[in-house]
Amino acid sequence: MAGLAATARTWGEMIKFSHSVFALPFALLATFLAARPARPTPTQLLLIVVCMVAARSAAMTFNRLADVRYDALNPRTADRPLPAGRISRAAAWGFFGLAAAAFLLAAAGFWWLCDNGWPVLLAPVVLAWLCLYSYTKRFTRWSHFVLGSALGAAPFAAWIAVAPDTLGWATVWLVLAVVTWVGGFDIIYACQDVAFDRAQGLHSLPARLGVAPALWLARVSHALSVAALVAVGLAARLGSLYFVGVGCGAALLLIENALVRPHDLRRVNLAFFTINGVVGLVLGALGIADVLLT
Repeated sequence: MAGLAATARTWGEMIKFSHSVFALPFALLATFLAARPARPTPTQLLLIVVCMVAARSAAMTFNRLADVRYDALNPRTADRPLPAGRISRAAAWGFFGLAAAAFLLAAAGFWWLCDNGWPVLLAPVVLAWLCLYSYTKRFTRWSHFVLGSALGAAPFAAWIAVAPDTLGWATVWLVLAVVTWVGGFDIIYACQDVAFDRAQGLHSLPARLGVAPALWLARVSHALSVAALVAVGLAARLGSLYFVGVGCGAALLLIENALVRPHDLRRVNLAFFTINGVVGLVLGALGIADVLLT
């Protein structure tokens, strides 16, 4: 039993399963917004969650495989399960195949069970885009926002899966909010690897511009995210509970950006995971509660 738990922890560490709290709350919020004035069915909710977890697991596994050489060279990441040899490449490829298949099957479930063929048609495109992100740092400094667009696809895909005929400005603003939110915090996270990225010829914004200018771009990106979240509430005619969530999210993002300074990156992990995890959970929970109560 202890061995099974240790194995689960190792795989969870590799795919950063706990980071699902970033995009999943926004996908669920989009699900409830798209279904209004009705409620999403249990089948739709289950398929959305399976699609999210499977797609993210596939994407993170592919990312680890694509970056294993760099991870092995970087002292900060050398102890990750794949470069450290705790998980073999063959096992990782097998897990990627299973996760990708689960994602495609769950997307097909909308066709079989909900009479909506859009998810299964678009699923291969989404999967390809999620995997493409892993290579963008090799040729563009804007890879942070490619990652943002990959996570921003979650609410867009959820909306299409539930009610494609209700797509509108609220969808656009929600996607933009996630893209700029994720892009901003990924810039902060990348500040840890400036020297390594420069030595390896990788194109992160902190490596290309310097830490101080990159952190200012992260702040601008998060300000745009808050503005987009306000626009979501106005476009979707949400109530005060949602806007309380936006206010809490804005305060947390302000704290996040204040924690990290150009010459003091000790609290990057606190800013990256803990605060952003709370942002996603608070906005998702209060947004869904607002939809249910109005």
